[in-house]
Amino acid sequence: MEAYIYDAVRTPRGIGKKTGSLAQVSPVQLTTTLLKALKQRNNLDTSLVEDLVMGCVTQAGEQGGNVAKVAAQCAEYGDHLAAVSLNRYCASGLEAVNQAAARVRSGWSNLIIAGGVESMSRVPMGIDGSSWIMEPEAAFGKFVPQGISADLIASKYGYSRNDVDAFAVASQQRATKARDAGYFNKSIIPVKDINGFTHLAHDEYIRSNTTLEALAGLRPSFAKMGEQLFDQTAIDKYVEVERINHIHHAGNSSGLVDGAALMLIGNKEVGEKLGLKPRAVIKMGTVIGSEPLIMLEGPTPATQKALHMAGMNASDIDLWEVNEAFAVVPLRLMENMNVDHSKVNVNGGAIAMGHPLGATGCMILGTALDELERQDKSTALATLCVGGGMGIATIIERV
Repeated sequence: MEAYIYDAVRTPRGIGKKTGSLAQVSPVQLTTTLLKALKQRNNLDTSLVEDLVMGCVTQAGEQGGNVAKVAAQCAEYGDHLAAVSLNRYCASGLEAVNQAAARVRSGWSNLIIAGGVESMSRVPMGIDGSSWIMEPEAAFGKFVPQGISADLIASKYGYSRNDVDAFAVASQQRATKARDAGYFNKSIIPVKDINGFTHLAHDEYIRSNTTLEALAGLRPSFAKMGEQLFDQTAIDKYVEVERINHIHHAGNSSGLVDGAALMLIGNKEVGEKLGLKPRAVIKMGTVIGSEPLIMLEGPTPATQKALHMAGMNASDIDLWEVNEAFAVVPLRLMENMNVDHSKVNVNGGAIAMGHPLGATGCMILGTALDELERQDKSTALATLCVGGGMGIATIIERV
């Protein structure tokens, strides 16, 4: 049995600060905006939707207490709709999609909505605390912040400041072009208030005037904390690295933003019953664990596992979406998998548009699907690095 994507929607990404355009919109409202859009766009008989599976990383405050179920109650789908919120850190939105697809393929479910939400302006990252940091067995000699991990990878494999800055400029240029050409319009749902006033209709974080010269003037974000404590922890673990070259900063790392994304995933029979045309089939989804201190190298083994299990090679993939948590992450994947940049993040990524933690995985898969259709191509792979040392990958094929 196959799991099909029948539709994919997302909100615009709003700057994740109190001054951002989505700061007045709760995470439940972001989600219900998309649930109502799915219902309207597909003339959806909501009684057939069995579950809402959503990623959300900082599950506290307005995002605590199973935010997915609260959204399900507010979306007017009916009291029958179950819901679950899950946390696989940055991979949460794609994990939700993969879990939904697995349930459909197994025959346990017929129709599920999956995706994620994160309101980083209203529920700041880290406000929920971290057992990872607080547990001595997990933290002592084994933990450094993600930015230190990114700089460790750059130092270990020889990526320069110019390498990561050039990638960041390309991300901004591609996102600007895609936004201006309307490439995102198929999936973006404007966020409005109860009076119909539009809070935001486009991705707010993009900085179209970014240049190499401007980025060169930014100070590394993680040098001070590294020098005070974490550089030595990294060097003690990776003895082949003599010193950490701190090259990542706000301009070549993902931005903090608000946003949500959802996909309608079901089997062939329910699609025919609802008169829906499948857009793509989810061929494979995988997750792996990786060494937790360097942390961000998971996309390569996750991708290799997904390709192997699908009986495919890297050359079989037309378009790649590699989350730009830090610029070195997609650079490393491209080198490891021998993939040309012309196939990777062709419409920019999180450096330009931001990374709403629990939603990003679903967002980038939807971006890949839209671009496959626009370019009339067949296959795409989305992958993310994950906090604590994990990786995730999902392969889709157009129907």
